[in-house]
Amino acid sequence: MTSIISKQWLLARLYEPDLIIVDCRFVMGQPQAGRMAYEEEHIPGAVYFDLDIDLASKVSDHGGRHPLPDMEEFRRTLERVGINNDTRIVAYDDQGGAMASRFWWLLQYIGHSSTYIMNEGFTNWKGSGYPLSDKQPIRIPQSFTPHIQHNMVVTMEGVSKASVDHTSLLIDSREPNRYLGLEEPIDSVAGHIPRAINRFWKELKMDNGTWKSTEELRNHFKDIPRDQDIIVYCGSGVTACPNILGLYEAGYTQVKLYAGSWSDWISYSENPIATEEE
Repeated sequence: MTSIISKQWLLARLYEPDLIIVDCRFVMGQPQAGRMAYEEEHIPGAVYFDLDIDLASKVSDHGGRHPLPDMEEFRRTLERVGINNDTRIVAYDDQGGAMASRFWWLLQYIGHSSTYIMNEGFTNWKGSGYPLSDKQPIRIPQSFTPHIQHNMVVTMEGVSKASVDHTSLLIDSREPNRYLGLEEPIDSVAGHIPRAINRFWKELKMDNGTWKSTEELRNHFKDIPRDQDIIVYCGSGVTACPNILGLYEAGYTQVKLYAGSWSDWISYSENPIATEEE
């Protein structure tokens, strides 16, 4: 089954007891905006997960701008909002699926496969006249047993090796101008990891903001062999996740996240930097 479900699918199951809805709205550079938007109105029954607080850990010298959260703390957060190993989860945001995809990836990583993202964003849901609420649900805490999928993530050393000996294909998910080093509005150094190809994550979406179909996603990645080992990165490990989801939807199974991504790569002064199209 696809990991991308429609707003109509969610509407039909809105009050089913084994379903938990997760609001992941977050605006880069405005860390309070997502929570404030959630408190004002959200899909009924939704709980809120904050990118900086719940879906990442504190920034240090290395690890990038959004290091992976401590999995024990993440487990406790899941349990606190009523998520167990059998819960069905639907995540949404209003950022083209970037934040919801980060949540989706983390749930796959911790071993929870029944996690989906809503194809349409919150604004689309609201514009359709679907139900809204400003009430924060009371959830009965549950017990969750993690099954960490360590093969889903790769370290800087693994990326460096892949860049040198071509053991994996590197995919950069950022805008082309950032990939080419023509501009860098966030990080201190511009460019990309040598031998990485560019696949801007927003190219997975249609003009109306919905995800491309499975067949269209297969066509989007058609130049990449299905048996290829793939490492995906972006600026901080967030917008790489839509590309990972898109690859999964297109039938690719050997896909890993460089969690620290570009912001981690450039924290090591000895790492090489490229600015030419690969």
